[in-house]
Amino acid sequence: MPAYPLYLALSFFTSLFFSVIFVVTSFYEATVAGLTGLQLVLVGTTLEVVILLFEVPTGIIADAYSRKLSIVLGYFIMGAAFLLEGLLPVFPAILLASGLWGLGYTFTSGATQAWLSDEIGEEAANRAFLRANQWDLSGAFLGMALAIPLGNGNIALPILAGGGGLVLLALAFIFLMPETRFAPAPAQDRNTWQRLAHIFSQGLQTVRSRPALWAILGVGLMYGLNSEGWDRLWVKHLTDTFGIPRLWGWNEVAFLGILRASGMLLALFFTRLLEKRLDSNHAASVAQSLFWLTSLFALAIFTFTFAPSLAVAVMAVLVVSVTRNLIAPLYNAWVNQKLNPETRATVLSMSGQVDAIGQIASGPLAGLVSLWSVQAAIAFAGLLLLPALPLIRRAGESVEVRE
Repeated sequence: MPAYPLYLALSFFTSLFFSVIFVVTSFYEATVAGLTGLQLVLVGTTLEVVILLFEVPTGIIADAYSRKLSIVLGYFIMGAAFLLEGLLPVFPAILLASGLWGLGYTFTSGATQAWLSDEIGEEAANRAFLRANQWDLSGAFLGMALAIPLGNGNIALPILAGGGGLVLLALAFIFLMPETRFAPAPAQDRNTWQRLAHIFSQGLQTVRSRPALWAILGVGLMYGLNSEGWDRLWVKHLTDTFGIPRLWGWNEVAFLGILRASGMLLALFFTRLLEKRLDSNHAASVAQSLFWLTSLFALAIFTFTFAPSLAVAVMAVLVVSVTRNLIAPLYNAWVNQKLNPETRATVLSMSGQVDAIGQIASGPLAGLVSLWSVQAAIAFAGLLLLPALPLIRRAGESVEVRE
């Protein structure tokens, strides 16, 4: 199957399966599994620690062995992790599943973008990242719609369905995914740490030789610092402050699913609008867009934190959803500018690693602050976005980014 349509299909189906899972995950862990606030934070921290430890090694594997192999392994491991969580609603199993999820993710992070860039070229891949975001959002919307009836009868069922779908997707990639333009390391160089260390050293040298990349990775760190506090606590704040309504006699999954689906629909519309107006290969334009989107992202978090009513809080959640979904592909395209194909997956994996560092650093802190006030913890997460703004300006104005 040609690489471009396969990448769009990959974006659609992975987003669909993850969406089915994530509509109910927080609710499932807090109610069915009965996890405490501290345990919820530990689950998230475990995920990010594993990502931090394995992001670069698995990126190196994708550069030295096979992008395709890395991607297949990644989705298979992630699918198995969610099957484990859905089958065993106890803290040790969920903690193990979180670690497996993180490991599987690192096999796909960087490798997927590098595989597409190899197959169709860097400029075409940068345009594809933005186009694929529409397929991603469409899949997410459908997944949320499916999660509502599945989760109404059995809250664990969406997790099991999504995990099984990821396993099947990984098996399908074995037969469908082409890898025609990737040159793996020679056989005599495989299984040697010297080869792996050499690739990592080249990737690090790429970052050192381009000061703008330091600023770009710093922006990724800020996104990571913000992420854990928001992701783990917004549902709790909404529930504790306003309550989650039951719609049409269904449980809370229906409201959460509709809220997430509404955010996806809006993000789909604005992604299409952005794609028409933005050249994703023009780094300065990407940086300017990221500056304003990040500013709006932070403002929406503060609005949610101090919302006087459920309606205002819901509107703020929708703005957060839209801005985050627009930021993700733009940031990928930004990092991907003019990278050496031999170290592309490694450098892209570094961007995932700094995100993990941010989440590891902020997760436990957010948990501690939440013991005093969940509202304060979410506001703190919003404040952590603000240092990203001067970094975006600095990278956008850099001569090296413009070249």
